[in-house]
Order: sequence, then C-alpha cells, then structure tokens
Amino acid sequence: MKQKDNLLDVLRTIFRWKKPILIVTGVAALGAIVISLLLPNYYTGSTTFLAVSPDQAKPEALFSQGQIRTQYYGNENDIDRLLTIANSGELTNFMIDSFDLYDHYDIDPEAPKAAFKVREKFSNRYEIEKTSRDAIELSIYDRDPELAAQMANTARRKVGAIARQLIQEGQRKTIISYQTNIENKEQQLSILSDSLIRLRKQYGIYSIEGQSEALTTQLSETESKLIRERSRLEALQSTSGIPQDTIQLIKAEVKGLQAEYDNLNEKMARFNDGLAKVGTYDRQYLMANATLSDDKEQLKQVLSVYNSDIPSLIVVEEANVPYEKSWPKRSYIVIGAVAIAFLFSVIGVLLLDTYRDVNWKAVYKGE
Repeated sequence: MKQKDNLLDVLRTIFRWKKPILIVTGVAALGAIVISLLLPNYYTGSTTFLAVSPDQAKPEALFSQGQIRTQYYGNENDIDRLLTIANSGELTNFMIDSFDLYDHYDIDPEAPKAAFKVREKFSNRYEIEKTSRDAIELSIYDRDPELAAQMANTARRKVGAIARQLIQEGQRKTIISYQTNIENKEQQLSILSDSLIRLRKQYGIYSIEGQSEALTTQLSETESKLIRERSRLEALQSTSGIPQDTIQLIKAEVKGLQAEYDNLNEKMARFNDGLAKVGTYDRQYLMANATLSDDKEQLKQVLSVYNSDIPSLIVVEEANVPYEKSWPKRSYIVIGAVAIAFLFSVIGVLLLDTYRDVNWKAVYKGE
C-alpha cells in the first residue's frame, strides 16, 4: 500500500481524479440550484418595542404632582416579563385562532397531533429576543409578506394587552380591597354615629367646646346675679319704709335666679358625666370619617388609573410589509452544496487511491 505522506502525492491524486471530482461537484451544484429554486420565499415581519415600567400604572405616579420620581422605561425584570408573555401558550393560541393557522399551514385540525404540529410550525417561524440596546424585537416569517407584517404587529399588540391585563388584575384586587375596607368603615361609622347621637341626647352634649364655655359663663353670671340680688334683698328688708311689693318682686327674682342656678348646675353635672364618653366617641367618629375619606380618595385614584389606557410597552418600529425575502439565501445554499460536494469528493478519491491495493474480501473474511 502506497502511503500519501506528502502534499505533492495528494495533489497528484486529486488531479488524477479531477474529472470525477468535477462531475460530482457539478451535479451537486446543479442539484442545489434546482432545489433552491423550488424552495418558497419567506418574508420577515419585524417590530421593535420597549418595556414600560409598571410604576406608570400606579396612582402615586399620576397624583403625586411630581413629588415621587418614577422610572418610565422598564428594567430587566420588566423586559423578562414581556419576553415570558411573548413566549406563552396564550399568545400562541391567540395567533392560531386569529389567523386560522391550521388552514394557513395546511394542517388538518382533526388529524392526530394537529395541535402540536401547528404550534411547532408557528414556533419555527416566530422569534422574540432582546436586542443589545434593551429593546425587544418580535419577528414572524411567512410566505405572504403582508401577512407576516400583520401577524407581527398583532402579536406585539397582544403582548401589550396581556401585560396590561396582568397589571389591571393587580389593580382590580386593590380596588376590591379598598371597596371592602370602605364598606367596613362605613358600617363602623354608622355604629359610632348612632352611639354618639344616643350619648348626646342622654347628656345633652352637642358641642363640647362651645357648651363648656357657654355653661361656665352662664353659671358664673347667674351665680353673680343671685349673690347680688340676695344682698340687695337683705339690704331692703333691713331698711324701713320699703314697700312690700318691691320686696316681693325682688324675692321672686331671687327665687328665679336660684332655680336658674340649680338648673345650670344640673346641666353642668350631666355635661361633666358625659364629657369623657362623648369626647371619646366624637374623636373616634372624626378619625373614622377622616380615614374613610382618605380611602375613598385612594379608591378614586386607583379607579382612575384602572380605567386609563396606560400602555405596557412603547412601539419603536411598526412591522412594515417586507419587500425583500429573508429566506432562502439561494447563493449560500449553492455555494455550501458545492463546497461540501468538493470536500467529500476529495476525501473519497484520497481514500480510494490510498486503499486501492487492499484486498477487502480478505479483510472481510478476517484473513
């Protein structure tokens, strides 16, 4: 057996077998041309968008009047959330139903594994990835360029809708929590109001500060008048020549002042007895009413955000109808086929020439 131990022998062998090598390479080139021409053209609909921070959907971002700084664009977690949504089964099912992909991909929906096949075909023609500039690029390949662009834009809108739906689901739970809390506080406020009304009637207290000042003033003035009229009565009674009508009139006035003084003392006693209870319930009522007002304002803000159309992503570039095919790259296919055919042809002839003297029959029989 002759060993091909230098490059010159290799070149001699290749040139000796040049015709078969050229024939195999030519056949491969011709076959690659024919096959590549038979392959259908695929077009890429591609759209690019950015993630929006979910902080934009918080009431604090809209109603803080610039006092709270929020990020407008999303971070890595927000980008990952959109990528997860874009690769979810919900999006795939939506695209299959929206564009009737069973019919578009010529798949019988009643056939075994039809659901798996249509999802596999869609996945093979669907790409979603993060770019080097933290944007997200969504691409869909199809034979119809207009459909490819339409599908890409629809998929992007669905990703945004699902992301917005997830945010709204959290807001909806917050709204329910506020509504439940408001209902409970309204019930507590009603109970406090009833108790406060009952105590006010029982103790005659309607304004703690106003009544305290008024009762103290009235009691002091009445006491002063009573003392003054008593002193006057005593002086007139000890003075001779005073008509009895005058004395009786002053006595009646003293008696009236005494009754008024006793009544004010009784009111003051009732006022002091109920002061602590009414004050406690009054403070509780005011605090409960204030917190209820705060909760209602917060609920109003959350509802305003919930009903607002705050986007979950920002479109950088719409998917336009592509006019240049993306695949197949026919020149690459032909060049690749020619290179592979030539390489294997050379390897084949070198092996044939190197082992041409071997008795393969004997080798097979183990001799």
